[in-house]
Amino acid sequence: MSNPAVMPYGEAGDLPSVRAFVREQAEASGLDPGSIEALAIAVSELVTNTLQHTTGGGQVRVWAEHAAVFCDVADGGAVPSFPRAMPAPDAERGRGLAIVEMLCDDVTTIAEPGRTVVRLRFATKPRH
Repeated sequence: MSNPAVMPYGEAGDLPSVRAFVREQAEASGLDPGSIEALAIAVSELVTNTLQHTTGGGQVRVWAEHAAVFCDVADGGAVPSFPRAMPAPDAERGRGLAIVEMLCDDVTTIAEPGRTVVRLRFATKPRH
């Protein structure tokens, strides 16, 4: 992992700053505008899950390598499973992780001591 930009978060009021941080880092890393917005939505879903289902907040890391932009969302919660099926239309909850998976080129989970990491990958397009 090459020098990721890092931002901690801990409350719902941090969401706009987290989205702005992710957009800025993704743009600087060469991600196209549509993928930047998809990444911001995916991160927003994951951060919201952290804030609703865990304590202690978390951390977002963004970096580019191997023709891709990566984003880790780390928290103290349980490891989510992927792939995720989209819930039934009348379900009240459960769409967030399915949406994350649909938006990203790849989603992986990593269990580390004391925390869980959801890693998102978006391929970058060559600049001409």
